[in-house]
Amino acid sequence: MANIGRKADTWGSRFGFLMAAVGSSVGLGNFWRFPYTAGENGGGAFIVLYLVCVVLVGLPLLMAEYAVGRKSGTSAIEGIEQLARHEGRSGAWGVTGWVGTFTSFFILSFYLVISVWLIAFLMQAPTGVFSGMDAAASAANFTNTIGQGDGALARKWGILGLLGLLLAANVWVVGRGVKGGIEKAATLLMPVFFLMLLAVVAYAVTQGDLARTISFLFEPKWADVGFRTFLSALGQAFFSIGIGVALMITYGAYLDRDSNIPKSSAIVVTTDSFVALIAGFAIFPIVFMAGLDPAGGPGLFFISMPVAFGAVPGGALFATVFFALALFAAFTSSISLMEVSVSWLEEREGVTRFGAAMGIGVALWLIGAAHVFSLDYLDFLDFITEGLLLPLGGLLMALFAGWAVRRETLTSELGDGRVMDLWRLLIRWFVPGFVAFVLVFGFLDKIQDQYGVALPALLTSFLGPNG
Repeated sequence: MANIGRKADTWGSRFGFLMAAVGSSVGLGNFWRFPYTAGENGGGAFIVLYLVCVVLVGLPLLMAEYAVGRKSGTSAIEGIEQLARHEGRSGAWGVTGWVGTFTSFFILSFYLVISVWLIAFLMQAPTGVFSGMDAAASAANFTNTIGQGDGALARKWGILGLLGLLLAANVWVVGRGVKGGIEKAATLLMPVFFLMLLAVVAYAVTQGDLARTISFLFEPKWADVGFRTFLSALGQAFFSIGIGVALMITYGAYLDRDSNIPKSSAIVVTTDSFVALIAGFAIFPIVFMAGLDPAGGPGLFFISMPVAFGAVPGGALFATVFFALALFAAFTSSISLMEVSVSWLEEREGVTRFGAAMGIGVALWLIGAAHVFSLDYLDFLDFITEGLLLPLGGLLMALFAGWAVRRETLTSELGDGRVMDLWRLLIRWFVPGFVAFVLVFGFLDKIQDQYGVALPALLTSFLGPNG
């Protein structure tokens, strides 16, 4: 593999890598998406299915991405193409890297806009504006804040200004390299993040309705489970862990030979799942105490939580900590997603790392501006990435790692024995079939649900009527 041209930069320590990897996984998928997805899909029943998807699909794919990344030692696109040729396969397998890279780029384009909303709410929280706020007032505040209500044009430009500042921070960190930028930021931010998380959870469980939260999260309501629950569980596993977007392939390229990939992968998925569950204890006790709907959709975060914090003692302080916590998580994920594109672009002759980061940053700001001025555009990219590109990227990676790459090639990365036997069984036979099934029917379901497209009666009876 010496001819592939390995990355010169590597992680400075195992702890630094784990903090960066956990930081890339622990993001808005845990705080913004997981709580409302669980709320919409039966609470505990959804969590059981989510954990099954994490163990049987998410963990094998994460191991595959790390293994392919370390074996190739280059960006996802270059690495998969060259590894395929090394195995005597077609370079067309490189489409796997392209799909993942484009997916990470497009997700980042709207992920950053949502992160800017967090900044706006973080600026509001200490002023006490949420105190005594009801649901209608909170909805109006959210609409105005994101530039869709009163003074829309001026607020849109304000959002774009904040987006520029956030992107500048991303460019500065990513431009400094893996060891001096991403790893250093993660080792500083993630410990602070966990301390803030514990503080918010302690506040929520003492001030809110803990009993209803435990019942909601841990008593499976199987009567509420349908095919869409499986779709949502797998989608959440992909979105939360960060697989299918070439991110973990990119991070794997910077791994040294002493890192144990199966063990590191298990730590990452366990921590990510733990944080997702803990986020439920940071949110639902307050939501239940305030008498709000736990199945409130995306508005649970930006509409329901301000109402909830406005109804409890010390709400302004803990609302500030809560939105700062979410912003920390979002930032560590955003620098990881940016690294995917920068890693590939810096391999071009004559392009410096900082220049690559600047170029990607400008492109993201322009696309982000389109999101700010048209939420329909944001919704469409969310639909395409979650409903099509994410599972497609996972499917292609499973097929590549399971069928295009020989067992012997990846034994050096994953070891041999029972772990390899089980991993290879899952990655070859279970993961592709399951992900392909969900890809096809999940995409049809989203077309029906989000765009009202009429499906044949047989499919409607299977997927359910339009949402």
